[in-house]
Order: sequence, then structure tokens, then C-alpha cells
Amino acid sequence: MRPHPHWIDYAVIGIYFTFVLGIGFVLKKYMKTSTDFFLSGRSIPAWITGLAFLSANLGAQEVIGMGASGAKYGIATSHFYWLGAIPAMVFVGIFMMPFYYGSRARSVPEYLKLRFDEKTRGLNAISFAVMTVFSSGVSMYAMGKLLQLLLGWNFDAAIIVSALVVLAYTFLGGLTSAIYNEVLQFFLIVIGFIPLTFLGLKDVGGWNGLKTRIGNDAMVHSWKYLGRPSANPMGVEWFGMLMGLGFVLSFGYWCTDFLVVQRAMAADSMTSARRTPLIAAFPKMLFPFLVILPGMIAGVVSAASMSGGVAAGVPGKAGSAVVSPTAASGGISLEGGKGIIPAKLDESGKPLIKNGKVVLDYDLATPMMLVRYFPSGLLGLGLCALMASFMSGMAGNTTAFNSVWTYDIYQGYINKSASDQHYLWMGRAATVFGLAISVAAAYIARQFNNIMDVLQLVFAFVNAPLFATFLLGMFWKRATGNGAFCGLLGGSAAAAVHHGLTLPAGSVPGVKGGFLGLVAHRYPSEMAQNFWTAILAWTTCFTVTIVISRLTKPRPDGELKGLVYALTDKPKDVGLAWYQKPVVLAVVVLTVLVMLNWIFW
Repeated sequence: MRPHPHWIDYAVIGIYFTFVLGIGFVLKKYMKTSTDFFLSGRSIPAWITGLAFLSANLGAQEVIGMGASGAKYGIATSHFYWLGAIPAMVFVGIFMMPFYYGSRARSVPEYLKLRFDEKTRGLNAISFAVMTVFSSGVSMYAMGKLLQLLLGWNFDAAIIVSALVVLAYTFLGGLTSAIYNEVLQFFLIVIGFIPLTFLGLKDVGGWNGLKTRIGNDAMVHSWKYLGRPSANPMGVEWFGMLMGLGFVLSFGYWCTDFLVVQRAMAADSMTSARRTPLIAAFPKMLFPFLVILPGMIAGVVSAASMSGGVAAGVPGKAGSAVVSPTAASGGISLEGGKGIIPAKLDESGKPLIKNGKVVLDYDLATPMMLVRYFPSGLLGLGLCALMASFMSGMAGNTTAFNSVWTYDIYQGYINKSASDQHYLWMGRAATVFGLAISVAAAYIARQFNNIMDVLQLVFAFVNAPLFATFLLGMFWKRATGNGAFCGLLGGSAAAAVHHGLTLPAGSVPGVKGGFLGLVAHRYPSEMAQNFWTAILAWTTCFTVTIVISRLTKPRPDGELKGLVYALTDKPKDVGLAWYQKPVVLAVVVLTVLVMLNWIFW
């Protein structure tokens, strides 16, 4: 059984797709050069790049993944925002954006070439290209799963349709089309999820009612139970949280990932580029209330009034549902589920059992909340909000991939002297085959019951060592190209070895770890394993880079002006009102951040 959207829901979805594709067609005529296509001609105002900076990260990992993590780990998921995003966004705006924008580099790998050497750039370009298509595949998988379960679409067809829509508007309008669509998608997500949070909280009796229903104090505090791993659902102690998420993964993503940095680089001035992540930080701090709370509510709310014929039984009790779907039917059943979170199904369509426990499909927590609370019309808006998040993530990764492929791989190694029009053509071709590879990655993501787990694993392999390289490269002029290259290799290798020797509790050797044959340690959760994989990768890269740099010859200071903090003129915000200055914005952001952490301690 599945919900049955009415014609008005499909009309809302149709209007959304019309706007999305229309933006691409309107902007196509402005895409005359490769700079227009890849960097929007560096002409976008700060408030637009700020919302795009945020929205590019509002993919499936945000709306679906954070809802899933909220259901699985509780309010501790807020650390991905208040610890794992905001401090790094402030840092990139104040300290790192002057290097990116001031160097006139067209991509993050190109900055590495300017600071270090060609081989460091090449290594990062290849690893980043792999990561972006994989991240895009995760968003694609989530959208295909949503359309299959809620609308009855064939999973394969749903993936192809979503890929074609993103392909159309990014192929036509490049980064500018992606940015303006991301702004549209930001407002759509906010409008679509405010009613969901409001209705859910009202149903469970507000925040106090939610705490009572959850019945686990560790699920409703962010810091209180981080004294030891066994005391909290995430299975992480305070050091692993601070170092793994708050420093390595957070700064590694927001400071080095070209997916978000590219939006700031499209700004119309240095000041606008610096203000971009700071503007994005304000709504980012409030997103836990839109995406985490619905996931927490889904685990405790009654399924008695589920709409659309969803099979509902007694929340949280295995075997209580009256209908059990088969794998072929693609329907929804709450048999063996918790609240309105269904169980993950095996190949026969029965609830999947591991170690005597039903495996919950946390990725469906937020979609099931839409089915539970939204009537016709509003359901269409909610589905559009979910689709917007998926396509925003896909488009963000696609525009980052086509830039890195064209500038750093194709122009750097394959065809160095072609015309600008040829590189424009190659960028559009990269959009096509990048999305094609993402389709394959979508099927790998099916092996996880929480897409945030798999995404943090990917970031641990790529972004964690890269952040160590950037930190040394920007703030230690003695760092050399040989040191950076060996550090990146060593960091990724350390991540692979650690992942290969460890496993989350209840998992079997394979994609989730233990593939080296000897399981030296079992972590309480996938997320705890990811945090320590990131810590080891960063530490190894940092150490190896220092050692090799000490043994090799550094570049002269004259070649590093504008690339190293000590040798770069500090930007001066002349002619700005006090409230427009990046430093003032940063202080306000950090003040609000401290207050939020205190309230939910």
C-alpha cells in the first residue's frame, strides 16, 4: 500500500519542474564563455551566493540524512550544524576566502597548483571528482527511493528522470542556473518543512511532550552524555565529536570542498565572497529545527491516522502491520518498524533482521512524516521540498564536477591549448557523463540505512586529509609540494587501513569496513567509526606533510604572495556600514551559536 497524491499534488510538482527547467532555458543565452558557465562571470550578489552556498549543501544528506540521523541519534545530530558547520563557515569567510578569490583560481585544485605543484593538484582533482559523483549518486538514490515508495514509480525510472531534469538545467545555464535554482529550492524547502515541524510538535505535545515520548534523556541533549561512547546513541565521546566532526570533517568540508567554495567564488567582489558563508550561517543555524526534529518525531508518533492506505500497526512492535509489501510492489509497511519509521526490507520484501533486531529504514523518517501530516496540496508542496533538496545536491555536485574535470583534468593533462569555446563544450559534456557515473553510485548507497553515514565516510577519505594540506599550505610557508602530495596519499591510505581493520557493531565485512580480513576494533556506530577514520586521516596527512616538507626545498617567498597568510595583504572593508563588515557578522554568528549550544546542552 502507498499514499495516493491527488491531482493538485501533481500540479504543484509540475509547476515546480516548469520553473526549474525554465531558469535553465532563460539563462542559456548568457553562457557565452567558459567563465560564464563555470563561475557565473563572478557577478552574483552576496545574498544570492550566500543562499546558494547553503542550498548547495541542502541535498539528500541534509533533508533526508539529517532527519534519519535525528531519528537514530536524537538531538546530538545538531552537532552537524552547531559544531560541524558554523565555526568552519566563519573560518572560511574570514580567513580562507581571500586566498581563493584573491588568487583568481578557478577551482580548489587550481589553488593547490598555485600553492604547491601540479601533482598535488592532479591528485586532489581526481579524488574530488570521484567524491562529487558519489555524493550526487547518494542524492539520486534518495530521490529514486522517495518516488518509488510514495508515488509508485519504478526505482530505475525515477533515478533516470531526476538525472535528466538536473542535466537539462545545468547543461543549459551552467553554474548561474544552478545558483538561481538553489535559491528557489532554499525557499521551497523552508516553506515546505515549517508546517511539518509545527504539526509534528503540536501532535506530540511540544518539545516537552517529545522528550516524554522518547523516554531516553540522551536523545534530547547534545553535550550532556558525551562523557563516554556507551552513554549516547551516536556512540561517540566528546573528543571524537570535537576532533572528528568539529574540526577535521567540518573544516575539511566547508573550507576545501569546491562544491560550496565555488558559490562564493561566483560573488561580485572580495567582500561579497567573504560575506557569502557568513550570510549562509544564519539560516544554517536554524535548520536543525526543520530537518532533525521531524526525524525525532517520526520515531514516537502514532501511525493510527496515516493517509493513503499505508499499512500501519502498533508503533515499534514487529509483526503488527496488516499488510507486508513485497519487493516488487514497492509499497510501505510499518511491520517491525518504530513509530512511523518502517523496517528495511530484504529481497523477499520481509523486514530485515540483524543480530535479532529489525533494521529500521531511517532514511524514510522524513518522507513518512509528510505522508502522516500533509493533506492534498500540502503533500505536493512537501514532495517538491524533498525533490528540491535532492536536485540541489545533484546540481551542486554536477557543477563542481564539470569545473574540476574541465579545468584541472582535461585542460591540465589532456588538451592544454584548446579554445575557450572548446572548454565550454567540454564542460557541458562533463555534465552529461558526470551524471551518468552518479547513476551507478546511487546503487552503492542502497547498502546503508542512513545516507549521512556513507557521506561522512566519503568525506573522511577525501576532505579530512585535504584540510590538513590546506591548513599547512595557507599558514606555514615552509610546506612544500612534495610534502603536500605525500601527505594526501598517506592520509587517504591511513583512512583505508583504519576502515579496513574496523567495523561498526552488528555489521559484516564489506563496504562498511573490515575488508582487510582482521577486525581489530568494533565501534558502537557507523558515525563513530567515520569520526575516528577522519581523525586518523587528518593526523597522518598533517604529520607526513611536515616531515617531508622539512626534508625538501621550499619555494621562495616571492612566489607565495597571495597564497600564504603571512605573505598576503589583508582585505580592507572600506566604505561598508559596520553591520556589513565580515568580522562583525562573524561575531554575531558565533554569539548566537554559543547560545544554541547552551540551550540544548
